[in-house]
This record gives sequence, structure tokens and C-alpha cells, in this order.
Amino acid sequence: MTIVLAHRSSTQPLPVGILCCLILCWMLFGIVSSPALAEPHAEASPTAPYLLAGAPTFDMTVVQFRESYNAHNPAQPIGEFRSIGSRNEPLVLTRAASKINETLYASTALEKGSGKIKTLQLTYLPVEGAAEKASRATAISYMAALLREFEPTLTVEQSIARVSELLAAGQGSRFSQQTVGALRYVVADNGEKGLTFAVEPVKLSLSEP
Repeated sequence: MTIVLAHRSSTQPLPVGILCCLILCWMLFGIVSSPALAEPHAEASPTAPYLLAGAPTFDMTVVQFRESYNAHNPAQPIGEFRSIGSRNEPLVLTRAASKINETLYASTALEKGSGKIKTLQLTYLPVEGAAEKASRATAISYMAALLREFEPTLTVEQSIARVSELLAAGQGSRFSQQTVGALRYVVADNGEKGLTFAVEPVKLSLSEP
């Protein structure tokens, strides 16, 4: 089965600067590993849950997600995702990313074969100066819109408050997670290197009799 991530732009590579920023954030988030970049004597970062064997997927492709998200958020669209290859890419995953603006990027990891989503991520690259407050507010607004795709009963205000709480709980942590029903919210705060907010499915187990 061919996985279609984008249409006309699917074969066009992301700019080198964007790709480098995303790969660095992925290294810190647990998507790819690079022992050569690890700090001496640093503790190993936990493996991202969606990389574990048997990790579930959302029952949708990235194209289906974009269609739904953009229909609900016409003022905050996410553009077409472009495939990203890497020598460290897990054999069972396909990665893709989409630039939203100069400081905000969307990315995903897809199950090879089905093209279904294992994780959806928004990464904010902090800036200094007068633009910092507005760019961070835009990032949080996008994160709240992403959250509402999976919790549609929340209002805009409630979703922004939820995201703000999650970011506060994960401040300074390379991996912070909170499970809500069948959803996992993950925050990876790497300071000036980037702040990532992710939504992932959780495999629910049957209760013991």
C-alpha cells in the first residue's frame, strides 16, 4: 500500500535548517537516537511509548487528520506533511513534518503499511525579544486546537487552559506524560532547543474479573 502524505509537494525535501531543528527535537524526544551526541555519564532517556512493540495507532492517516483539523480550524491550518528519511529511522515507522511558521512545526510518525498515526507532535522553537510572547501564544493556540481534535467537547478556553497546565507540569522535563482515557499527552521541554507537545493513543487493557 502506498502512503500518501502530501500531493504536489510530497517529493520536495524540507529546508535543511528546518530538518536539522526537527531531527534535534526528535533526538531529545526519543524518536531517533544518537549515542555520539549523548552527554557523558548522562542518564538514558526513556523510550517514547509509541516506539515500543505493540504500540497502538489512531484509526486515521495523516491526510485524514489534516482534512478534519483544517475543516475545524480554518484560521490555524496545518500544511501538507512531507516525508523525512533518516539513517536512524525505525524500520516500522515513516516520519513526516510540516512547517507552520518560522517557530512552529508539526510532525508525525506513521505505521508503515497502514499509514496510520502513532503520534502527532507540535514543536515550538523559542525566540528572544519582542516576538517571543506572540509566537508562544500562537504555538499554544495550535496545541489547544490539536487537543480539541481528540477532545471535541472542550471549548477554546478550556483547551488552552488544559495545554497550559500540561506545559507547566512538563516545564524543564525532557519527557512528561499524562493519560486521559485513551489519550496520552506528552510534553518534552528542551529549553532553547524546542518545546514539543504530542498526542498519542493509549492501548486500553480489559479489567481483571
